Amino acid sequence: MSYQTPLARARGLGSAKTGTTHWWMQRVTAVALIPLSFWLILFIQQLFYASYDEIRQWLMSPLNFTLLLAWAFTGFYHAALGLQVVIEDYVNPNWLKIVMVWVIKLTFTGMAIASLVFAIRIAISAG
Repeated sequence: MSYQTPLARARGLGSAKTGTTHWWMQRVTAVALIPLSFWLILFIQQLFYASYDEIRQWLMSPLNFTLLLAWAFTGFYHAALGLQVVIEDYVNPNWLKIVMVWVIKLTFTGMAIASLVFAIRIAISAG
């Protein structure tokens, strides 16, 4: 039998005050990915018919380079947010949940950095 009030039992179990930001960032990145994905489809269509030098020239354009990186960073961030929600909802041991969320964040951060490095290498590589 517990002599604590319902409020005392609930303390520490409530919101961590980050759920609203997380929810909004999922929506904002989803909306941002719509036009970026249309642009990426056009880029991928060019990959089939262009030579390496043509793609490199295309990627050297500041607008195209920026849009490619925006798509990569937004996509990785959106995916990390989505996987974090799945892990928080369905993984039961608390320690495993924390470890998996950190692994997801580190993995997607590494993939975003790798995409930046690869795009720069392609853009500045010697023809």
